[in-house]
Amino acid sequence: MDKQYDLIVIGAGSGGVRAARVAANHGAKVAIVEEYRVGGTCVIRGCVPKKLFVYASRFSDMFEVAGSFGWTVDAQFDWPTLVANKDKEIARLEAAYVGALERAGVEIIRDRAVVTGPNGVKLVKGGRELSTRYILVATGGHPRIPHIPGRELGITSNEAFHLETLPHSILIEGGGYVAVEFATIFAGLGVDTTMIYRGDKILRGFDEDLRVGLEAGLQERGIRIIYQTNVRGLQKQGDDILVHFSDEVDAPFGAVMFATGREANSHGIGLAEVGVELHSGGAIKVDKYSQTTVPSIYAVGDVTGRAALTPVAVREGWYVAETLFNNNPLAVDHSQIGTAVFAEPEVGTIGLTETEAATHGDIDVFVTRFRPMINTLTSHPGRMILKLITEAEGDKVLGVHIIGPGAAEMIQLVAIAIGMGATKVDFDRTMAMHPTAGEELVTFKAPSYRYRGGAKV
Repeated sequence: MDKQYDLIVIGAGSGGVRAARVAANHGAKVAIVEEYRVGGTCVIRGCVPKKLFVYASRFSDMFEVAGSFGWTVDAQFDWPTLVANKDKEIARLEAAYVGALERAGVEIIRDRAVVTGPNGVKLVKGGRELSTRYILVATGGHPRIPHIPGRELGITSNEAFHLETLPHSILIEGGGYVAVEFATIFAGLGVDTTMIYRGDKILRGFDEDLRVGLEAGLQERGIRIIYQTNVRGLQKQGDDILVHFSDEVDAPFGAVMFATGREANSHGIGLAEVGVELHSGGAIKVDKYSQTTVPSIYAVGDVTGRAALTPVAVREGWYVAETLFNNNPLAVDHSQIGTAVFAEPEVGTIGLTETEAATHGDIDVFVTRFRPMINTLTSHPGRMILKLITEAEGDKVLGVHIIGPGAAEMIQLVAIAIGMGATKVDFDRTMAMHPTAGEELVTFKAPSYRYRGGAKV
C-alpha cells in the first residue's frame, strides 16, 4: 500500500466534499478521489447551471408584462453568451470547492477509484493501491436513457447545458423535476417545446393542486403536453430527429431530451464484489447513519437512493464525518424535507399532500387562489395557489404547498416552522406583511374544506 488514510471519499460532489472537509477539520487524514470535476452534479451540470438558465428564461415573461408598467423593451437573446457566462460561474464555483478542500488539508486525487476491500481502494489510471480506515462512497447518479432504437440521437440534462445552438423545437420525455424545469427553460428562450409523459399528470407524488396548477402554467407558456404516451424510437431525418411514438404517430423535432429519471453510480466500482448490498435499482443500501452492509464503508447522497437533493447529501456527508471522527453519532432526519421545482410557475412544497394527510386522520384544508400582484396590471392569466393542511384536532400543520412567484423562498422559511411542529394558531399569531403573497398563509380565517373519516366534506 502506498498510503494510509483515515478516510477515502469517492466522488467530489456536494456530499463527498462536505464529508471530506469536516473529517479533515476533525484531524483525520483524508483523500478525495474524483475522475471528472470537483463539485458534482449540482454545481457542474445540475441545480446551479439549471437555476441560471431558469433566470434567463424568465426575462421573456418580464418583457411581456413590462409594457403595462410603462416600459418599452426591445430585447434580443444570445444563447452563446448565456452558455459562456454560465461556464465562467461554474469554473469559479469549482475553484472555490477545490480551495476549500485544500485549505482543510484534504488530498485531491484526479482518478477513478475502485473499492478492492473493506479498507482498500485502487486508482484505475494511477494503478496505486490505497488503504484507509473508512471509505465513503459519494458518487451520485446519472440520467437514465431509455433502451430504444436511436437513443444516441437524444440528449439529457448533461448535454443540454452545452448545446452549441438552441434547437428550433424540442421534445422532452418525462414528467418530473428535470422535465418541467427544462421545458420552462427552452420555452422561455423561444424554443417550440413539447413534453411527453407516460403518466396522466406531471409531478407524480406532489399535491394535486400543484400538479394541476403547474400543468396550466406550462400550457399558458405555449408548452404542449402529451400524456400516456412514450417514445418508441428516434431516427435522423435531415437536420431534425424523427420521433416514433407509442401511439404509432411520427413527428420531427429539432432535438429530443430524455428526462426519464436518474440511476445511482454504483456499478463498476467494486461494491458488490466486497459485500456492499445494493437495492434492486442499484442504489446502495445504508442504515440511518449512512453505513452500508460493510461496516467500514459508508455512502451518502444520490447513490443511496434516499432524497436526491443537494442539501440532503451535504447534511449526510457532514453527519458521517461527525459520527466517525468527532465521537458525535448523528442521523439525518429525512421525514420533513422541503423541495422546490424551478419551473414557471415556481413550486415549493413541504410535508404531506392533501391525499396523504387525509389517510392519517381528520384534517382541515385552507386554500387560496389569486393573481399575483405583478400580473394585476396586465392580461397575464397566471395565478398563485397557497395551501395549508392541518390536523383537525390540535391544529398541527401537516403540509404547505405553494405555486407562483417566490414559492421556493417561502417554503424555505416555512420549513423552519414545520420542523418546530407549528400549529395553525402559531401561523395566525404571526403578523401579516402587506402586500405580499406569503401573508395569505397567516390570514386564513376558516377551512376551505375538511376531511372527516377520510371523506371530503
